[in-house]
Formats: sequence, C-alpha cells, structure tokens
Amino acid sequence: MGTADMYHVSRLPNGVTVATVEMPHMASVSVGLWVGVGGRYEPAPLNGVSHFIEHMLFKGTRRRSPRDISQDVEGLGGSLNAFTGEESTCFYAKAHHDHLDVLLDVLTDMFLHSRFDPGDIEKERGVIKEELAMYLDQPHQQVQELLNELMWPGHPLGRSLTGSVKTIDALTRAQMVDFRRRNFVAPCTLVATAGAVKHTQVLKAVGRHASHFTPGRRPAFLPADSEQTQPRLRLFTKRTSQTQMALGIRTCSRHDDRRFALRLLNILLGENMSSRLFQILREDRGLVYDVHSSLSAYEDTGVLVISAGLDTDKLPAVLKLIRRELKRLTDQPPTPAEFRQARDYLLGQLDLGLEGTENQMNWVGDHLLGYGKIIQPSEVKRQLSQVTPAQVRSVARAFICPPRINLALVSPLKRDTGLYDRLQV
Repeated sequence: MGTADMYHVSRLPNGVTVATVEMPHMASVSVGLWVGVGGRYEPAPLNGVSHFIEHMLFKGTRRRSPRDISQDVEGLGGSLNAFTGEESTCFYAKAHHDHLDVLLDVLTDMFLHSRFDPGDIEKERGVIKEELAMYLDQPHQQVQELLNELMWPGHPLGRSLTGSVKTIDALTRAQMVDFRRRNFVAPCTLVATAGAVKHTQVLKAVGRHASHFTPGRRPAFLPADSEQTQPRLRLFTKRTSQTQMALGIRTCSRHDDRRFALRLLNILLGENMSSRLFQILREDRGLVYDVHSSLSAYEDTGVLVISAGLDTDKLPAVLKLIRRELKRLTDQPPTPAEFRQARDYLLGQLDLGLEGTENQMNWVGDHLLGYGKIIQPSEVKRQLSQVTPAQVRSVARAFICPPRINLALVSPLKRDTGLYDRLQV
C-alpha cells in the first residue's frame, strides 16, 4: 500500500469529518475525537474554560462513572487521554484494533453525554488550581507563560490555557455547558483513526453516533495582533537558583510557504544537540545545562522560541552569544555540510515520528483542522528537500530583527539594567 493510499477522508451529512489512516501491519488502533476549538477562542472572563471542560469530560456520563470510563479502555489493555491547545482540543484512546467500537463508544459518550455534575465541578476546580500552582512553581514553565503575555498582551494567545485562579474560581456550570454547546459543534468535529482498520469500518462505527452531534456554525476567534515596533522585555523577580529565559521571535503562520525554510533554521539554531546554540553554549563554553529552540505556528501568526536555564551571573554572556548566532544566520547561509546534516535530521525525524498509530492519528488531526486537508508526508518531505541555504538566510533576515524580538525572564534579578540593549540583533 502506497502512502497516499493510507489516508481516507469523508464528511458526514451533519458536518462531522471522519478520517482514517489504514495501517494493516499494526496491532493497535488510535482513535482521536477532535474539535477545532481551543484556548484562543475564549473571551477573557472564560479563560481556561476549554481546559476545564477537558477535565470534566472524564468525570462521568449518563451511562458511565469516572471509573467506568477509565476501566472500559484500560481493562482492554488500552490507554485514554486528552489535551487542550490554542486552536484545538483532542480526546484520544488507543488499544488493539479489535476494540475500535469500544474506543469510539467511550469517546463519543464522554464528548456528547458528560454530566457536568456540580459536585464534580467543585472537586475538579481544586484539582485544576493545584495544576496551575504546579506550573507557577516551575520557573521553566512560568517563563513560557510570561513570554506569551509579552508577545500577545490582552489577547487570548497571551493567556494561559489553564486559566488563572480568578477565572477558574469564577467559572460556573452554566458557562461551561454553554461554551461546549456553542463550540463543540459538528462542522468543527473530527473523528480520526489510525491502525489496522478500514475506512468503511470506521464510517459505519461513527455513523452509529453521528445523529447525536450538535449542529451549529463554526466558531471564530480573535485575530492575532502582531504589531510591534521595538524589542520587548519582561522580568519576573523570583527567588530561584537559576535564571530561566525564553526569547521569542515573531515568525509566520502555518500557511506561509516560508515555514519550510524556518523549520530548517530551527534545526540549525537549537532543536537538537548538534545545533549551534547547544554546541556553543553548553559544549564549548559550559554556560548552560540545557538550551533549545522550538517553533509554534498558528492560523495567523507564529513564534520561534529560544529557552535556557542558566546561572544568573552568566546571563549577559549567554545573551551576547545568542545574539551573535542570530546575527550569523542573517549574515550568511549555512555551509553545505551543516545544511545537509540539518535537513537529513529533519527528514529522518519525520519518518520516525510517523511509525506509530498515535502519531499518524495526530498528523491527520493537525492537518485536517489546521489546513482543511491531509498534506501527505511525501509532499512535506519534497518541500523540505527543495529548501536552499540561501532561503534559510532569507527567512532569518525576514524574521530576526529587533521589532520582532521578545525576552521573558524568571530570575532573582531585581532590575533589567542593560538587558534591553542586548536584544538589538
């Protein structure tokens, strides 16, 4: 079976999309029930409601107690979980492919018939506040939240997916049920499966639940405001043994063709242990234990983030070296050997990442909700293979400049004296 023959997509009359990745050589099947709604769809008073709803869907339905939900999947040797993102939410399960019907029944029961019992809401409110406290106690997590606030002030992308103590305390059952009713609608719902199952089999199984999905219009979100005329700096003073830094550079949306060159730039800069920042800051200078870069791309914007934990006294030297490496990317293209190594790493990671049923299910969900279609892995590899070193330098010049740079710090420092000048690349 060719790669293209693995992917099948159908849209049911009520608007629900069904996608299947046929992998007959696998023992498992992964099933994801996705909705194209996440944190950036929330108005400020409801910040954290998507994540709260994610928790509540595990707290019992008309037919199943919370224990029944977990045991009905784990009792088969399977697993069950969920995640909330900025633009989507996913509830997913994995087990032997013989149990497809059970997995679908559990997930759709959770998705459609959760009780939102007032007592359970109060208990889960406390659990989520503990989760929030845990994040705030972890400086490496807190600095990422600060960076988001700095980059998108007053915008949903700048707020925590978990919410705040204030919004979590204020959320009512009526608000949760209403948000789910208005946003978890059929036209933005996707059932994605990957494993040893046939598309016709999946369609038949989903069809048994299709009439219960809520009709409605696709919800909309507030466009991102990317206006910025100078670097931004945010220092949060905290008694910590290290300084945690997150440097964010505004980039492009997931629809921008420059994203392919940007992915290679990220490999060169800091994604792995062969990258420039890791080699220079850790291996050569011993200034950090860990440093890495990562990309996030949304419907209308994106960000490249450089993160590191370091001794506070070493911060000026680390920022100077990061600035030097960013400038080197804008000044000259990577050497052919370095570029080839980065490209081979990226292509290899793409192949390895799609070996399992869960990763294939995520690929389908991300693409259908993000692009409206499944982009074949072979097409992504073709696009990456066509990127040139000159194009990497071109995207560096387009994005790495002072008006796009933001620096957040969680540090024992009491003042940011001199740090702002170090953001001038």
